[in-house]
Amino acid sequence: MQNKYTVLERLGGGGQAEVFRGMSESLQGYKKAVAIKRVLPHLSNNERFVAMFLDEARLSLFLQHANVVQVFAVSKADDGSYFLVMEFVDGCDLKELVAYHRAHRASDIGLALHIMIEAAKGLHYAHTLEHPYTGKPLHIVHRDVSPPNIMLSKNGEVKVVDFGLAKAQSQLENTDEGVVKGKFSYLSPEAASGHDVDARADVFALGIITWELLANRRLFAADDPYATVQLVREARIPSLPAISPNVSPDLDAIVRKALARDPKVRFPTMAEYGDALADFMFSNEAKATARDLAAAVREVKIARERAANPKESLVHALVVDELARMMSMIEDEVIAKPAELTPAKELVDTTDWTKNLLDD
Repeated sequence: MQNKYTVLERLGGGGQAEVFRGMSESLQGYKKAVAIKRVLPHLSNNERFVAMFLDEARLSLFLQHANVVQVFAVSKADDGSYFLVMEFVDGCDLKELVAYHRAHRASDIGLALHIMIEAAKGLHYAHTLEHPYTGKPLHIVHRDVSPPNIMLSKNGEVKVVDFGLAKAQSQLENTDEGVVKGKFSYLSPEAASGHDVDARADVFALGIITWELLANRRLFAADDPYATVQLVREARIPSLPAISPNVSPDLDAIVRKALARDPKVRFPTMAEYGDALADFMFSNEAKATARDLAAAVREVKIARERAANPKESLVHALVVDELARMMSMIEDEVIAKPAELTPAKELVDTTDWTKNLLDD
C-alpha cells in the first residue's frame, strides 16, 4: 500500500543527496514523522551512482535495531529522482553535541562512554547481520563512522545512521580497488591506504571518536585532506592522560587498543570494544544513562532554537525568570510569616501580564 510523503523542511545535504524532515501519511490517515533522503536530480541520470544508491537502500532495509536508524522504504519521485524514507530522530547528531559542550561545559566522561557503548551495539549488530533469506553473513562494514552519523534523540537514544558507504557481499556495485572512501579524519590506516577493510575499521573509527570526546580536541586533522590521510596512516596516538588528567591510564589503554595501527592488535569485534568500555564504567562508577543523554540533547535543542529565534527566546527567558522570581518571593513570605498567608484569591494573577509581554 503506497504512502503519501509530504516534505516539511530541509535538514541538510551534501554533494550527492539532501535530507528533509517530512510526514508519511497512509491511506487510513495515519501520520508519522520521517526523514527523506533524496538523490540530487542531476545524479538521477548517472546509472552507476543510482546503482550504488539502490545498493544502500537494499542493505539498509535489512537493518532493524534500536541503535540503528531504520529505513522504511525506497521510492522514486515523479521527476525521476530516488529517495529513501527513514526514521526521523528528533534531537541532534554527535557533532552538534560536541560543539555545544566545547562552548558551554566541561566534557563528561560517563556520558561520552555511554554514547560510545550504545553506538557500538548498533555497529556490532550490523557487522554480524545475516541475510534474512539465505542466513549467510552479510559482512557489513559501515566505513563512515563519524560524529555526524551518530544521531542522539531527545529521549536519550543513540542511533547510527547512513550506511551509504557500507559494503556487503550482497551488493551489486563494488568499490573500485584502491579508492579511499569515508571522511578522511575518521578513516582507519588500512582504509587510508586503499586496502580491504573489515569490522575492525569501524572499531578504529569509533576509537577516534572516543579519543576526541575524552581529549576534547581532534585526533587526525590537518590543513588539507592529503595531510590528514597521512596522519591516519601513521596512527600516532597522543596520551590521553597527558592531555586530560581526569582520564585514567586504564581508560587510555582501552582506547589505545581500539586505535592500534595493526588491525590484528585491535579489539576483534565492536562488541568487545563496547564491553571493555562498559567494564571500565562499572569498575570506576562512571555512571551515565539515557536520562543524562536526553537532558544534554535537550540543552542543544534549546540553544539551537534560541539561535534561530533570538527575540522570541529572550522574551521566553524573561517570562520564566520573572515567574521564578515571583514564586521565590511567595515562598519567602510563606516561610517568614506562616500565620499571615495571603488568601489564595488575592495572589497575583500573572496570566494577563504574561500574555501581554508575549504579545509585545
